[in-house]
Amino acid sequence: MDAVSAPLANAKRIVIKIGSALLVDGATGQPARAWLAALADDVAEARKAGQSVLMVSSGAIALGRRVLGLSKTARLEEKQAAAAAGQARLMGAYEEAFARHNIPVAQALLTPDDTERRRRWLNARATLETLLDLGAVPIVNENDTVATAEIRYGDNDRLAARAAQMVSADALLLLSDIDGLYERDPRSDPNAAFVPEVRDITPAIEAMAGGVNEAAGVGSGGMRTKIEAAKIATAAGCAVAITKGAEFNPLSRLKAGARATWFLPHATPRAAYKAWIAGRLDPQGTLVVDAGAVTALRAGKSLLPAGVTEVRGAFEKGDAVRIVGPDGAEIGRGLARYDASDAARIKGLKSAAISETLGYEAGAALVHADDLVVR
Repeated sequence: MDAVSAPLANAKRIVIKIGSALLVDGATGQPARAWLAALADDVAEARKAGQSVLMVSSGAIALGRRVLGLSKTARLEEKQAAAAAGQARLMGAYEEAFARHNIPVAQALLTPDDTERRRRWLNARATLETLLDLGAVPIVNENDTVATAEIRYGDNDRLAARAAQMVSADALLLLSDIDGLYERDPRSDPNAAFVPEVRDITPAIEAMAGGVNEAAGVGSGGMRTKIEAAKIATAAGCAVAITKGAEFNPLSRLKAGARATWFLPHATPRAAYKAWIAGRLDPQGTLVVDAGAVTALRAGKSLLPAGVTEVRGAFEKGDAVRIVGPDGAEIGRGLARYDASDAARIKGLKSAAISETLGYEAGAALVHADDLVVR
């Protein structure tokens, strides 16, 4: 195995971004079923090795456009109609590819609000985590039928990076029509030097993306958006590979050392997520806890309602909150799984009483250990 491909071999959770040019046969406008079947074989092997996989997939607009007789220069509302018509065909192609391995797939349509607003971010993450725990392969796409030009990702590279951040992925694979980053566009300069590894995304690295765009004309991404995606993902502790995806079995090929540019993170996904909670979020409220809760939190436990004695502030689900002990000293910070009003209603109660008190349950903890940093 090539040393540069080690991030993939060591990854426990992998996100694969697939563009329209790979998924849709340009001549027929139909799904590229043979290529997709080979990718499903790759994913099945990865799962046998203990790796979980999430897909971020383009293709709905390209598939639906042919069905509805629309041109590539369709208006926004026509593209949204194409997405509605094509999404079912896209998922049907995935279901067919994975059925041979008895692997269920699940559609997850996201908008920027789902990954930028903490409350919706928590809900989306919980859904994706549950799907992975249940053995499904989530197929994520932008919800093009409702997103407008003003509130779109605009490309699935950045959506893939946000999804990788959301599920704390170890590796993000951006399948492209080019095998990685070059100092200059290799299509205009055959002598352009290949860049196998990037440890810091400097202005010089960003400048290399200037003239390199995907040529297929089906997708909307390019090298510049891939580097932007790498910034997001590596900041979340996720390694990112840009590699050629057109040949069959791209995941197996990459594991075997196929050429790629790897962008390496400076921390693990867990460490990066905890740092984000600890230092980059402005707390919107405070939870006062008793001495027993302080001991439990310092032992790595979640904050349960039973240990909370007071709720302060007007925070929403997903907002950052301070956690302080009986003496007022800050114990840590975390993301609340209930808003301030509901937290006040269940403080001091056993977790079993949450559903009876509120009429619903969003988990047994007010702040889960995964979303908590103890000082």
